[in-house]
Amino acid sequence: MKITVNGMMEQLPDALDIVQLIEYFKEGDKHLIVEHNGRFVYPQDYEHVRVEDGDRIEFINPNFGG
Repeated sequence: MKITVNGMMEQLPDALDIVQLIEYFKEGDKHLIVEHNGRFVYPQDYEHVRVEDGDRIEFINPNFGG
């Protein structure tokens, strides 16, 4: 399966949900924001959103502080 993650084409072994995708890419930021095909995904929905061939994912790591 091919998807675009943060603007880069990635080849994945098979379909994953957002939780599995976060683990696959080792995104450990507790403030992580995820967009799936241009739409914000609420953290409580991560395990219900399946990523499929051709999808676009954005992992956004906000920087808080002054």
